[in-house]
Amino acid sequence: MAAVLTAALLLGSLSGCAQEEVPLPSETPLPSPSQSVGSAQPMEFVLPCYPEAGFHPLNCTNRTNLSLMGLIYDGLFELDQQFEPQFALATAASSADGLSWSIAVREGVTFSDGTPLTAAHVVSSLNAARESSLYSARLSGITSVTGEGNLVTITLSSPNGNLPALLDVPIFLDNGGAVPLGTGDYTLVGSDKSWHLELRANGWRQERPKLEAIRLYAIEETDDLIYAFDTREISLVGSDITGTSALGFSGNAETVDYATTDLLFVGFNTASGACTSADVRRALSQGIDRENIAASILSHHAQASALPAHPSSVLFDDGLNTELSYSPETLSTILTEAGWTQLDGKWNKGHSNLSLTLIVSQENSYKLAVADAIAATLNAAGVTVTVERLTWEAYTAALAAGDYDLYLGEVRLTADFDLTVLIGPAGALNYSRWTDAETAGLLAAFRAAQGDDRKAAANALYLRLGEEMPFTPLCFKNWSILSQWGQTAGATPTQQNIFYHFAAWSAAQ
Repeated sequence: MAAVLTAALLLGSLSGCAQEEVPLPSETPLPSPSQSVGSAQPMEFVLPCYPEAGFHPLNCTNRTNLSLMGLIYDGLFELDQQFEPQFALATAASSADGLSWSIAVREGVTFSDGTPLTAAHVVSSLNAARESSLYSARLSGITSVTGEGNLVTITLSSPNGNLPALLDVPIFLDNGGAVPLGTGDYTLVGSDKSWHLELRANGWRQERPKLEAIRLYAIEETDDLIYAFDTREISLVGSDITGTSALGFSGNAETVDYATTDLLFVGFNTASGACTSADVRRALSQGIDRENIAASILSHHAQASALPAHPSSVLFDDGLNTELSYSPETLSTILTEAGWTQLDGKWNKGHSNLSLTLIVSQENSYKLAVADAIAATLNAAGVTVTVERLTWEAYTAALAAGDYDLYLGEVRLTADFDLTVLIGPAGALNYSRWTDAETAGLLAAFRAAQGDDRKAAANALYLRLGEEMPFTPLCFKNWSILSQWGQTAGATPTQQNIFYHFAAWSAAQ
């Protein structure tokens, strides 16, 4: 999808309740060719970097620098645009029980200094990643990583039938320098504030990128990044346009969105109040217009979903999604069958009015607008919803204290769409400590399922969640790359690698 960004994109914050450990490029650059409108001369292809932040694939936390890692390093697998793991440095992966995985390492691959890749490099890289702030959460289920020859064995604490989706972790060779060596198409060369990427002569991929070198433009402050893009000194930047710290780029830019596992959802207080009733939770879920939220409020930078699986994922079920989507009629039916009646347009049971408080973090105008839209549609359906705008500190305190009926939350799911963080007994976002034995069994079965069995297991889990509704999904956010007009021809960015299939891009020469 291409869109025009006019005027500044100076956005507020859409603070999430939790984020996946690997930051996505919210102010990060992504490559594509560039030619100014009305100009016959193409721009040099230049990407930004923050030299003082460092370039270590595990220790660096600067999103702009991390976005470059897809050009320098490879993982055992790489995720495609449907969040499916594709072989990269691995050539085979198998597990009989989901607990012990055997992974064959690609032969004939070398690091940029010519050192042959072995299983030992994979073992050391994964073990280092398990201790890093970037990857420790997603790899927390791993109990050991061992290797011999070209075979790596990974042992888990509980079965995961889709472990490869978590293994797009950079594999590197620590040679004692500040920047470890990689197996990617490019090598990072330079020092101090002068850096560039050089295309390797001994890369392992058959398809080669078109650019022999990519100059990196040194950035010190955020304002420098905005200025460099606005003055066309750099070719591309990346942004979570509806995010907390989205930058303000003036003028016109071409936009390419890409799907993420960043889920916006409504959580229910299942421990006290009206939302202790699954019928009330189900009715409220049917009263939320997700398509309006994604299209109008988030300006199409999101994809509506009533399921906790991205619409691009093979786990997504159109029929079930339609069944659980916006329907005021279904809301009315559920509440009526549960013993609620309407008086003067408001739902009542006995002497109780169905009146609820929705809390939201106030840092971001988009999130506030989403909360207002939810309240508006539910109020129109006869459910009294009051939006309470809180500072981040007050918001998290209210969640911890159970002082809410509904809350608007955001979470970066892992690429295997594991829902433990939301419905596990100790899940970080399961504030009400909701539990259900049947759901727990279905979640475990889904996590363990492999291949074609995963979709059936997911469907069974989502059906149960549709009955119990401990939370309700709203949409999955899109992130974006911004470029000067004409620079993103052939771009296929993904959540974990905005340079995915860079060799097919029509980058400026």
